[in-house]
Amino acid sequence: MRRALTNLFQSVGLRVEAFGSAAEIMEAKPPAVPSCLVLDIRLPGSSGFDLQSDLAKANIHTPIIFITGHGDIPMTVRAMKSGAIDFLTKPVRDQDMLDAVQAAIERDRRRRNIEESVAGVRSRFEGLSARQRDILILVASGLMNKQVAAELGLAEITVKIYRGQIMRKMGAKSLADLVRMVEALGISRPGGKVQT
Repeated sequence: MRRALTNLFQSVGLRVEAFGSAAEIMEAKPPAVPSCLVLDIRLPGSSGFDLQSDLAKANIHTPIIFITGHGDIPMTVRAMKSGAIDFLTKPVRDQDMLDAVQAAIERDRRRRNIEESVAGVRSRFEGLSARQRDILILVASGLMNKQVAAELGLAEITVKIYRGQIMRKMGAKSLADLVRMVEALGISRPGGKVQT
């Protein structure tokens, strides 16, 4: 099956790496390009579900397509709830497999783009001073300059100056950009206190 799938993927120009067990996959370095895993539910040693769980624990988010000769509805539901992209039963039609792989690779491409974008925002955020971070979070939570100044014990003009510096350093063109950046970083201000 591994050889047949390798030949199928290579026939459409995909780069393929084949593994004989879950342990081999866990030992391999995750690819640095958009990719996916095609896993049989029944693997030597641990199951495909065990591997899916181990990958999640290792913070490896490569999309997974499960294949099996003995699938049922509860098994399919379990796979999908755990984040699988697709669940195909053998014998799998070549086109169905290729469609699933293309969809999984595209999903991984989008995930990587988002992670890269968030990493850039995080890097810019970390380049702010502690005071600039506090002001950014308060402004992004909807407070006006006057309110931010009162909360932090600053003059309103000082907040305006900081706000201009923050916009420039964060590469934001508008307040909406700043709000989206703060949301992407998962930073909030619960209970009136700034929390990062």
